[in-house]
Amino acid sequence: MRVLSELQPREVFHYFEDLTRIPHGSTNTKQISDYCVRFAKDHGLKYIQDEHNNVILFKEGTPGYEASDPVIIQGHLDMVCEKTPESTIDFMKDPLEISVDGDFVHANGTTLGGDDGIAVAYAMAILAADDIPHPPLEVVFTVDEEIGMLGAAAMDLSMLKGKTVLNIDSEQEGILLASCAGGATAKVVVPMTYTQSELLQYEVVISGLKGGHSGVEIDKCRANSNMLMGRLLYGLSKEMGFSINGLRGGLKDNAIPVETTVQLFVPQGAGAQLEAYLKNYESVIQNEYKTADPDIRVTFRPAGMQKASVLDGVSQTAVIFLLMNLPNGIQAMSADIPGLVETSLNLGILTLDEAFMASFSVRSSVSTARAALLDKLEFLSEFFDGKLEVSGMYPAWEYKKDSRLRDVMVEVYKDQYGKEPEVQALHAGVECGILSGKIDGLDCISYGPNMYDIHTVKERLSISSAQRVWEYTLEILKRLK
Repeated sequence: MRVLSELQPREVFHYFEDLTRIPHGSTNTKQISDYCVRFAKDHGLKYIQDEHNNVILFKEGTPGYEASDPVIIQGHLDMVCEKTPESTIDFMKDPLEISVDGDFVHANGTTLGGDDGIAVAYAMAILAADDIPHPPLEVVFTVDEEIGMLGAAAMDLSMLKGKTVLNIDSEQEGILLASCAGGATAKVVVPMTYTQSELLQYEVVISGLKGGHSGVEIDKCRANSNMLMGRLLYGLSKEMGFSINGLRGGLKDNAIPVETTVQLFVPQGAGAQLEAYLKNYESVIQNEYKTADPDIRVTFRPAGMQKASVLDGVSQTAVIFLLMNLPNGIQAMSADIPGLVETSLNLGILTLDEAFMASFSVRSSVSTARAALLDKLEFLSEFFDGKLEVSGMYPAWEYKKDSRLRDVMVEVYKDQYGKEPEVQALHAGVECGILSGKIDGLDCISYGPNMYDIHTVKERLSISSAQRVWEYTLEILKRLK
């Protein structure tokens, strides 16, 4: 097994390995932010660290480039923290366990953080070098991108002079992103009431789903465990009486949930009927998702007769109604760009205690369509005396018809690869939209090396692709004189 220090480009993987040793999940970014500051001090670079842990690093242009227009290199410091049930890693304090398998770097039992650690590693390797030609650099590291681009939204960028942004936060080599959807986090919150009961308890779990990024993989026809649970409960309600509490599903609103659990309570003697229904439901959804999501499982564990607080009839009906009627997935495809998802949402987190809470990542490249979708969620919430909480609103990044940066990047790509890159729009959100809203006339492109299954425990980074994109980036900087 090779270690990261043996990989090429060595200078990039040196910094990437450092990052994997520092806990840096969203909202837990102080350590990695301070690491960036230490890096700046060690290399004699001017820096700014704000109260949110965002960091900006500055470096003058190399000889011959001193008078060139500054270039902004941008990425985010936080990562999505997902792990297998068997993993014992504490994301708040433990380093990741990294392995190399052939052409891929991955983490053992957890997400890797290649999204967006590779951008930070590229930028640090460039800043640390004294033999790479480049214009003046303004390197922007943001925080809490994965939970709504909160760091970029709060960041003061008034001191930046650059109008050209290399956003290294994409996962497909050869694709240059020139536009993206806007979005928001929306939480449906409906109050619940409970009653006491003594019934036969079962823990029921829907698991084994592929999951994935709610923007990038929303069009892959993968199942959402929260929505599958709603369907399970409604179907069961037509077969027999039951009560529920303890409903939980998903960890991130922007990750398609892979597991949802509910505590079901049925009358004594009804266990066999419940188990038969659950086994049949499993076979039904396994057949429906046999291609897109083939490993779905419905498991159950009886816990005997239990006294418990369960939802009363009105609240339980509200929960099942909402899970059957809250929108989820693709809502509209773009009429202008073939194959592009225009509007979608993902029910990523589901909880049930004093209130029913469903948290969505809402995305659209059309602001009015996003507003209409939020209106729908609000109306459904209010119908059950609930409310809709909207946060993390970020704008769409509109396509720039005339782009010097895009022209340079296409030219460099053709010279390096011998073919044209694909210039695309993206349904997932990237921080270029927020940056463009703060800096007039910004020219942005988002790109990056091949990464697979980001936001899941199967996340992996291609080593050979990282090498090629490193060489590509250096040539772009060389030509932006």
